Amino acid sequence: MIETLLLIGAVVCVAGIVGCATTGGSSGYIGRQSFGKTADGKAVDLFTLRNAKGSEAQIMNYGGIVTSLKVADKSGKLGDVVLGYDNLDGYLKSTPYFGALVGRYGNRIANGKFTLDGQTYTLPVNNAPNCLHGGLKAFDKVAWEVVRQRATDKEASLELSYLSKDGEEGFPGNLKVTATYTLTEDNALRVEFSATTDKPTVLNLTHHSYFNLAGHGDVLNHEVTIHADKFTAVDANLIPTGELRPVMGTPFDFTTPHTVGERINASDEQLKLGNGYDHNWVVNKKVGELAFVARVYEPTSGRVMEVFSTEPGTQFYTGNFLDGTITGKGGWTYQFRNGLCFEPQHYPDSPNHPSFPTTVLRPGQTFKNSIVYKFSVR
Repeated sequence: MIETLLLIGAVVCVAGIVGCATTGGSSGYIGRQSFGKTADGKAVDLFTLRNAKGSEAQIMNYGGIVTSLKVADKSGKLGDVVLGYDNLDGYLKSTPYFGALVGRYGNRIANGKFTLDGQTYTLPVNNAPNCLHGGLKAFDKVAWEVVRQRATDKEASLELSYLSKDGEEGFPGNLKVTATYTLTEDNALRVEFSATTDKPTVLNLTHHSYFNLAGHGDVLNHEVTIHADKFTAVDANLIPTGELRPVMGTPFDFTTPHTVGERINASDEQLKLGNGYDHNWVVNKKVGELAFVARVYEPTSGRVMEVFSTEPGTQFYTGNFLDGTITGKGGWTYQFRNGLCFEPQHYPDSPNHPSFPTTVLRPGQTFKNSIVYKFSVR
């Protein structure tokens, strides 16, 4: 069913409405265009969200992938600050989760196994010996249903949904998921997840854009602050040992600003295991409270990105597995450490660590996760 609901100062658009916006000067806008088909013939559309300030996000219903995010630099010039591809084919091939909606379980589950209520579940091993980001055909590799498009006089939003069936990629329960992307009037990309299940399951949803606030080149001069006093130390397979290790006195201390490159090559066991930063920080906040997680500043462009989340942790990853074999948007070749990720989430391998905040979702409960990437300049 296609319908349009007019409100004072806003237009609300349900799937099928293209180019919705209020009349008059600068305003929120959402447009829709065909972007190709998946290997099994499902149509993929690309949605363009624009706020009243002119910032722009492009999102596919395939994988809920953010393909482009344009925000102004200190001179007012718009530039794309996320890595990705110019067309759908790039995303259909092997991709390091550029811009992806990650689930059912973001990050790693050791040996692709976990036990819940006495039953052991076996998952695909796609990052030997672990299951990474939900398995072989996870949430980033399916076509999501478009539920609603909405534009007001200041912002625009897109709501997607997906039913992950019982047993998909080894996970129990029919899981109904919604993901809402909003490009807000204050220049933030807000991602909100909601999910329910008909069987006990585990769930850890997050967003996986690779950011480069300069647009291109390495991210070693990006200045990072993380609101965390501890991180989850890992073993040789990048699985948490269970230790919440203090960051003080280590290269993992971003409680005050440091550039990415300042200590990334330090003689530190944990850095060597991750080939750089690829760890979960234990954020100083309550679970479920939307609060400050991290800040990134890039001095050449003057762009600042602040990250807020309801999750207890955030994975900070510095593109350590980019190796020059991927040609992305505009013909740019993505080299070692050309992007960084902030993935607000529960801790890796939580189903196998009872001491970690739980990721169990049961019938009658509703999973919620809000992530905000807010942009400004200085």
